[in-house]
Amino acid sequence: MATESANPVTMVVQPHVAQPIAAQGERPEKFSGNDFKRWYQKMQFYLTTLNLARFLSEEVPVVSEGETDTQKRAAMDAWGHGDFLCRNYILNGLSDTLYNVYSSATTARALWKSLEKKYKTEDADLNKFIVRKFLDFKMVDSKTKG
Repeated sequence: MATESANPVTMVVQPHVAQPIAAQGERPEKFSGNDFKRWYQKMQFYLTTLNLARFLSEEVPVVSEGETDTQKRAAMDAWGHGDFLCRNYILNGLSDTLYNVYSSATTARALWKSLEKKYKTEDADLNKFIVRKFLDFKMVDSKTKG
């Protein structure tokens, strides 16, 4: 015959809550205009860990003004919130001077494209300059290095 215990055991089950991956990642240092390629790659990775990288390439979804479908409206609102987060993570990854320059961008995609246009071009120009200097370098046999 089984006897009941005077102290019943109560099991507490905590709901499983997934921890964001970003807690494991590091926010990139603020970009001040130097070494764009490194900052760009780090920021892209950081946004990926936050599940926000898609806003760098997605167009703004269009919902007509008379739209009554609540699912479409909810999807649009969710997209707007994600884009807001992504845009502000990028802006907060810029130095104060650059923040002031780029804060008028209306979407994360527009902001990202503006930064790419400005700084990828500058990086390419710098690389061309370095290659040109290297190609202009000539060794002369008659001179000794002392």
